[in-house]
Amino acid sequence: MKIKEVVSSKEKREFLALPKKIYKNYPNWIQPLDKDIEAVFDPKTNRAFRQGKCKRWLLYNDKNECIGRVATFVNKKYKQEQPTGGIGFFEIIEDKKAAFFLLDHCKNWLEKEGMEAMDGPINFGERDQWWGLLTKGYHEPLYRMNYNPPYYVNFFEEYGFQVYFNQLCFGMDVKMKFRDKFHERHQEISKNPDISADNVKKKNLKKYAKDFAYIYNKAWAQHGKGKTMDERIAIKLFETMKPVLDENIAWMVYEKEEPVACWINLPDLNFYFKKLNGKFGLFHKLKFLWLKKTTTCPRFTGIVFGVIPKWQKSGLDYYMIVEATKTFVPTTGYKKYEMQWIGDFNPKMVNIARSLDAEVTRELATYRYLFDREKEFKRHPVV
Repeated sequence: MKIKEVVSSKEKREFLALPKKIYKNYPNWIQPLDKDIEAVFDPKTNRAFRQGKCKRWLLYNDKNECIGRVATFVNKKYKQEQPTGGIGFFEIIEDKKAAFFLLDHCKNWLEKEGMEAMDGPINFGERDQWWGLLTKGYHEPLYRMNYNPPYYVNFFEEYGFQVYFNQLCFGMDVKMKFRDKFHERHQEISKNPDISADNVKKKNLKKYAKDFAYIYNKAWAQHGKGKTMDERIAIKLFETMKPVLDENIAWMVYEKEEPVACWINLPDLNFYFKKLNGKFGLFHKLKFLWLKKTTTCPRFTGIVFGVIPKWQKSGLDYYMIVEATKTFVPTTGYKKYEMQWIGDFNPKMVNIARSLDAEVTRELATYRYLFDREKEFKRHPVV
């Protein structure tokens, strides 16, 4: 076996094509868009390159057939107890020897970069995409969510990876009846004349993007590690979402003029993209627009849910959920709702999901491998 760095156009095509070989007998796998994968490895579009470096690799057997792939990366913003690198976009045939050969290469490369551990499979960038190894719930993945054969779990664990944290995805029927406390808190908070809920409107997108950045920075700054969002980044994010944004399912709450909570959702784009075979050229864009116009997406997915600290534990989250569902349940065709993953290190958000009587629909795991095998392994701290 041999490993080769992805450099040429031919090698990039092989990197994108390998999953089709791996998943030919997995009907629930949905081929990601090539452009979304390539964007991760483009310094012009991925800001992580400003603070780190990334390499892609292909594994070939003795017949010069491509049988595996992986990306290795280091990111100064990924601050952990020890210098920790990442591996992602891992795909391999069902061959333990080949898998270990590829993982050994990752370990060696990261050690040369000064790392003392590796996490995987994760993304070279934000956690909201391509993060974690699927361990339960092998149904169709959400847009930009990892999917993998079950045998990957054995490969990672037998190699020596341990679960750093589990990622829980919760889902529910859109028309599910809420517990009484939701309506009680909604009724109580509705009496406050300073509180109002508003759905995000495309015609004034910059305003809502700035409000989102304000909520995001207030709600997540307390988690430390400099997790903040610049208004310019928020505006760019909302402009990116604009073509697929459904105003009915993107909501914010205000106290007078101050944004205090947000619940941003999107239609599950994989409902459309699974019919595009990973491509998104002009023809495929037209097909996507046609599908979007002529078919009803049955599922939407949670992107961000946040409440600023002074309103946490007040029931404002219940108010926002009830207020939003009063609008979109009777006016849209959504049947199912599934949240993006919640880390098991965040019991507050897990409890909110459980209070909705939502069920765990799938689980992923972020694995960690310590290079010093004598060092004590510690799971992600609770927040």
